Order: sequence, then structure tokens, then C-alpha cells
Amino acid sequence: MSNRLSHEISPYLRQHRDNPVDWYPWGEEAFAHARTTGKPILLSVGYSACHWCHVMAHECFEDVETASLMNELFVNIKVDREERPDVDAIYMDAVQAMTGRGGWPMTVFLTPDAKPFYGGTYFPKPTFIQLMNAITDAWLNRRDDIENNVSALMESLSRTSRITNNTGNTQSTQPALIGPQHLKAAVEQMSKSFDSTWGGFGAAPKFPSTMNLDLLLRIYLDSPNPVLLQILTTSLDAMASGGMYDHLGGGFARYSVDEQWLVPHFEKMLYDQALLARVYLHAGVALNEPRWLQIASETIDYVLRDLRHPDGGFFCAQDADSADEHGHMVEGHFYVWSKQQVVDALPQDLHEVALEWYEVTEAGNFEGSNILSRLHHRGNLKRNSAVERARALLLESRNARPWPGLDDKILTEWNGMMLATLAEAATLLQRPDWLAAAVKNGEFLIDQLCTESDSIRIRRSWHQDGNPQAQHAALGADLAQLVDGFTRLAEATGHATWITRAKTIANKLLSDYWDAENGGVFTTSHNGEQLIVRQKDLMDNATPSANSTAAFALYRLAALTGEERYAHHADQISQLLSHIATSAPTAFGNLLSAAHLRHRGVVEVAITGNRPDLVAQLHKQWLPTVVSAWGERYDSPIWYDRKDDFAYVCRQYSCMAPAHDAQSFDEAIRVALQPDQG
Repeated sequence: MSNRLSHEISPYLRQHRDNPVDWYPWGEEAFAHARTTGKPILLSVGYSACHWCHVMAHECFEDVETASLMNELFVNIKVDREERPDVDAIYMDAVQAMTGRGGWPMTVFLTPDAKPFYGGTYFPKPTFIQLMNAITDAWLNRRDDIENNVSALMESLSRTSRITNNTGNTQSTQPALIGPQHLKAAVEQMSKSFDSTWGGFGAAPKFPSTMNLDLLLRIYLDSPNPVLLQILTTSLDAMASGGMYDHLGGGFARYSVDEQWLVPHFEKMLYDQALLARVYLHAGVALNEPRWLQIASETIDYVLRDLRHPDGGFFCAQDADSADEHGHMVEGHFYVWSKQQVVDALPQDLHEVALEWYEVTEAGNFEGSNILSRLHHRGNLKRNSAVERARALLLESRNARPWPGLDDKILTEWNGMMLATLAEAATLLQRPDWLAAAVKNGEFLIDQLCTESDSIRIRRSWHQDGNPQAQHAALGADLAQLVDGFTRLAEATGHATWITRAKTIANKLLSDYWDAENGGVFTTSHNGEQLIVRQKDLMDNATPSANSTAAFALYRLAALTGEERYAHHADQISQLLSHIATSAPTAFGNLLSAAHLRHRGVVEVAITGNRPDLVAQLHKQWLPTVVSAWGERYDSPIWYDRKDDFAYVCRQYSCMAPAHDAQSFDEAIRVALQPDQG
């Protein structure tokens, strides 16, 4: 008999619909039942691609003994962290405050009014049963201890909403923007934590740090130096050569458990593909490195092949686990090979070619099997025809295996992120097929996740299981990523409608999510569900924060439209976060890139009339401080008094002489890209 999760659209929640646990989805029904019964709440948070979430589900939630105890003692709520990162963030902060660490699955015990008092991550069955009995004893017999925990945690949880830009300045002095000194400090800190042997930052486990690499690339282009080039080259080559990169199908796993980028945590997330393809694209174009463009292209092709809904949306993830030959779910089984499996998949003339190229041995490099890699040939990624034949045949053989699970919900935030990457890549690499896919994705987001009646209403999550459904009010990060994605689609297509849509969503972001008192974007809308605290998404972690994305997108939208209020709000985000970004610059890579754009100054380019040659010339270059308009005109000073068939290169809409040919256009851009004087 199914529980209440059978009516949810999240694939992760639906995975638990046949558990003997009496699960509730997050919502008033669960909290009302807790208040009525006086039971505490057991909140379990995870996501579909999470290996240890599946392990705990099998050990505990599918186990009748454990489930019976859960049902007797608690009101049980299951949350998909990807659908509700607002809920996840609050209780993850609580768990980290209590235990000093976090992760998923996350287990948190709450009062009936949703306030946390104890929590942790993965618990095996015996420990979990002991914990539930101990929590019940405290709930019944030591309620004062619980209330003390609640009070301390609630104080901690509201910290992001209490951050102000008041640094002791007088009313006549504006708080400082993030500036060159912050960028310099970030470079120094990243240089100190850089692993000069294997790339990346810090020790294992290693995450891609895409936003920090992108920031360093921007700074390097301003002032090339060998230290930054070494960080970029070593890191990008090492990540693409190890097993974190899928050498057969393209795309990246979420992170590496070792310092060499060999052994991944095998789940593949859409946001990682968007961010990694972006930094490889930028670096490949800017530094003229074809091997990095190969990685960007193969990553995009992976998304379009394996993570795309027929109507244009992009799915969330592929799981880490897949079935082995005995039907057991094993992490990474889909991706690893024995030497014999490689040999069996190929004709004899390709045996040695593939074994040597992918560094396959009898002993293997991972639990007796081989993760395909170029670990000992780092950066040597360009395949000859024989290797390419072997790759295609190995991929065909792998595709016959039981596939990892697919989380086929579609999230607005992650799709906006992928849309921005895809639109940029389509122009920089001259791929009209990718541009068509980007347009289709943008139209999907408008048609399925944005509805207009009296005002636009945006949803975060969409899933098609029978009747397509959009669910959950959008969060600040959803709107910020839509603004960024739509402006970049406007630049890629020359269609003015995408600027109109970006403005509509930016206006909603500023009207419904903006903190008028202190500045910055709240995670949830003024009109949204009232959680126990109202937080702000500030730090750039696995994904860019709502505030850094908003700052970036608003600076660019201001330059494209001439509406200075957008840039003013972006400045307020910079002012709000300047102090904490100084103290921990590596946690604000995307925000610092937005600050770099503000410091260097935006260059506006308008190409008028029918000049595909000048449009193509513009699109050959990655110009991180340039915004562009071409094709359809719209109401903006970027278009004012512009004669047809010229390229106009401007700063604050003050333009140099219009260019009529590629050489003069390039020279105008070169001059305009010089930093502001004074």
C-alpha cells in the first residue's frame, strides 16, 4: 500500500512511496498532525542521485521493524532537497551547528512547530533505532534540554537575514563595493590552497571549484602571469584526465574522492555540467586550447543526449548506482570495466589501442576494476581515429548495461544555468544546433514554469508523469538564473523578446524577494511560505548563490537596457557582502566575478542592420565584460541613434566611431576593453 508520497511529482519522493514508513510530504498536513498528537517530527532530506540516501532507505525506511518504530514515535516528513533547497538550507545549517559537519541523507528531529533540536546525516539501522529511542526519551522526560537546543539553534539559523551593510559608515558615506583589493586577496588565498601537483584546491575530497577557476581566468586575461596560468592549466587538465570525467559518454561526476581526480562520486548532476562546460568553454576560447573545447563540447553533447526532455527541458541527474549482474545496486557499476570486458567489446585490432589509451590493467585502479582515465597522460585528450573507434564501440557496449536511475524532474534554477552555458557555447563554437536547443529550452521554461495572469507566476520544479505538473513556488535563485539565461539567449539569437522576458523576471525578483532594509535577495518570496527563519542564499558552493547570480545578471541587464536601477541593486548586493567576501573570498567566486565586471566596467556592443559578418566576428571571442545587442531593436540607449550596418562599441552608451569592417571593429573593442581610468 502506497503512502502519501505517491501523489508527489519528485522522483526522489516517489522512490519512497512504497516504504512502510507513513511519510508525509513537507506541508501543513504533517505539522497539523504533529500538533494534534504531540509527537516530534522526523525530517529526512535527500535527493535521487545520492548513494548514501539509497543505502539508508534500504537499511531503515524499507525495513518493517524500523518503519514501525518511526510511525509509532514520530510524524515522518520526506523532502527532496533539490525541490526545496530553502527547507534543506535551514536544517542543514542546524545539523552543521550541532555536529560540525553536514551531508545527505540528512535526518533532523523537529518540534511540531518545525524548530530543530537534534540531527545528523546517515545512520545505519542499529544506530538509528537507538537514536530514535533516545530522542523519544528526551522528548518525554527532558523537554527543557530540547527547548535549550531549540533556542540556541534558532539564533544561529537567522544569521544570514541579519547581515547588514552597516560597517560604521556615516549616512553620507556609502558602504564599499567589492573592489580590486578583494580580488587580489582571493587570488592570494587560492594560490596558497592550490595543489600544484594535481590541480584544484585543498586536499581530497576535491570539488571542481568552477566559479573560482572562472574568476582566475578573468583576472588572468586582465594581467597574464604564469602563476594563474599554472593553476588554470593544471586544474583543467587534471579534472578532464581523471575518472571524474566520463571519457566515453562525456560529462562530469559530482566530485573526486581522491586528490588525483581518479575516483569520482559517480552521480552526474545537471548543474555540474552547466558550470564545468562553461569554464572549459571560456578557457578553451580565451587561451586557444582545443582540448578544453573538446571537453566542453562533449559535456554539452552528453546533456543534450541523456538529460533532455523531448520538449526542451533538462533533467536533474543520473544516479551513482546501477544494477550489477546479480541485480544488486552498486555505486559506479555502470562506469567501470574489467580488462576482459574491454577486450570483449572490441575487435582485436583495437584491444591494445583501448587498453593503453584508457590505462586499463588486469589489477584495475578501483576495487579490482578500471575507471577509464588519462591519469598518466594528463592533458593528452585528443583522440586519433583508432581511439575514437574504440571509444564509440565501448560506449555502445556500456549502453547495453542496466542504466543508472534518472532523476527526470526539471528545475528552473538548473535549467537557467544550463541555458546560459548553452547559449554562450552555441555562439562561441558556431553550433546552430545548440542554439536551437537553447531556444527550445527557453521556450520550455516560459511555457511550463512561468504563467502569466495578473502577474507572472514562476514555479521551481516540473515533472511529467502522465499529466505534466509544475510545483513549488520559485526561489530567488530560480529567478536570478532565468534572468541570466534569458539575457544570454537574447545576445545569442538577436531576438528582443528574451530581453523583455528577462526584465519581467528581474522586476519580480526585485519586487518579491528584495530586502528593502538591508539589501540582497531573500531565498523565498515576500508572499511565499513562511518557514521558521527567512534566509538569504549568499555563498557560492556547488552552485552559484542567488545573490551572486542576481548581481551578475542585473549588472548585465542594466547595460543591455539602460535601466540603472538594476545595477543599483547589484551594487547593494556587493555592499552587503563586501565584508564577508573579504574574510572568505574562495566561497564567493561568482560574486567576485560580478565585482570584476563592475570594476572593469561593462562594454556595450550594438551591431545594426544586416551584418552577419560582424556578428560572427563578435562571437569568435570570449569577452567577459562585453554585453551585445544585434538583430531586433528594443527600447534601450544601446540602440539610440544607431545607423544601420555598423558595429558600435560603447561605454555607458558613449561610443567610438562606428565600425564598418572586422578590423576596425576589433580595434574598437580592444580600446574599449582597457580598464576605467580613475
